Amino acid sequence: MTAGRSGSLLRRNASFRFLWTSRSVSYLGESLGLVALLVYLEGRGGAALGAAMLLLAIDFVPGLFGPVAGAIADRFDLRRVLICCEVSQAALTAIVALTLPGLVPLLVLVAIRRFAAQIYLPASRSAVPLLVDDEDVESANSTLGAGTYGLEAAGPLVAAALFPLLGVQGVLAVTAMTYAAAAFILVPLPGLAPGADGEHPGIVAATRAGFGYLWATPTVRVIALGFFAVVVFSGVDDVALVFLAKDTLAASDAAAAALYAGVGIGLAVGYPLLARYGSRFAMLPLLVIGFAVSSLGNLLTGLASAVVAALLIQVVRGLGLSALDVALNTYLQRTVPQNVLGRVFGTLYGLVGVAAGISYLLGGVLLQLTDARTTFVVAGGGGLLVTVATGYALRRTLNRRD
Repeated sequence: MTAGRSGSLLRRNASFRFLWTSRSVSYLGESLGLVALLVYLEGRGGAALGAAMLLLAIDFVPGLFGPVAGAIADRFDLRRVLICCEVSQAALTAIVALTLPGLVPLLVLVAIRRFAAQIYLPASRSAVPLLVDDEDVESANSTLGAGTYGLEAAGPLVAAALFPLLGVQGVLAVTAMTYAAAAFILVPLPGLAPGADGEHPGIVAATRAGFGYLWATPTVRVIALGFFAVVVFSGVDDVALVFLAKDTLAASDAAAAALYAGVGIGLAVGYPLLARYGSRFAMLPLLVIGFAVSSLGNLLTGLASAVVAALLIQVVRGLGLSALDVALNTYLQRTVPQNVLGRVFGTLYGLVGVAAGISYLLGGVLLQLTDARTTFVVAGGGGLLVTVATGYALRRTLNRRD
């Protein structure tokens, strides 16, 4: 694949362009909605506990149902699955906007909405190899990542501009409209044959078969376990970064907010670079490099002596995360049979959601017992140990296969 082909993928492939546009708009809505919900909870009091429970409802609870989400993606036409997921998210968000419920019903509605998003993720990843040529898969994954995280990073800025005009309810209503728009954009997509092979087993049996494939395939199993363990360590940055900025580095609120933008900047730079040059790399080594850079970034962030240094390290960490994301998705799309691809993605990203929830909890405990520097150093060091173990296990697995 040449650089020219990579750069023109959106222009050349109308079907992929519909998927990319819809996914980008949807993730913009996701980011808008999260900011609006956090502001809403802050206004009700008990913001810290409410925010923690909200994050668990967003990541941990839906992650438990990842294998089921993948089985649904494998069972039905992917175009219909994607549209139904977006319509469901629009309807549930509209209910929240209209009712502004208390904490418990809010968490229930958010968890259900996130289950729809959990189905959407493996379905959209499974659709990529059906929409683009094999030589364009790296470019497609990089382009999806750039659109997804680029607009997701813009969400807080858009929300900040809308709050004075619309308030919390208005921003949530706009969020619902973005999901509806994302569904409408998908309408011109061609029918995408379901991954299932015509036997159409029940959801439970299909879920069990997908998980069985992941566990029985050595390379995929090593990747899944490595990814899970890395996220258990690395997810702590969402919790600890503000404490590092405010308490350890004595930074302002603006500087603390800027630190959170570091990873987004790295992602915004990394994805276009991978879209242009990603085909030059083998995916498994690139995956291990992504593990290493993202983990080393956490360790060095904990050792940083100034906000500027921490910000630059977080930018580099974002580059590692973009490499990890592109390598992981491209390798699975090229090696896992289409009839179980959705279930593999669903199980894998479900594990990641569970790992993120564990990381939030452990990170909070570690912060309470020590400080932000120690938390980042432990997280980074643990992630590097996992990286070494994953690289070694992958090498042994590939040698045995050869």
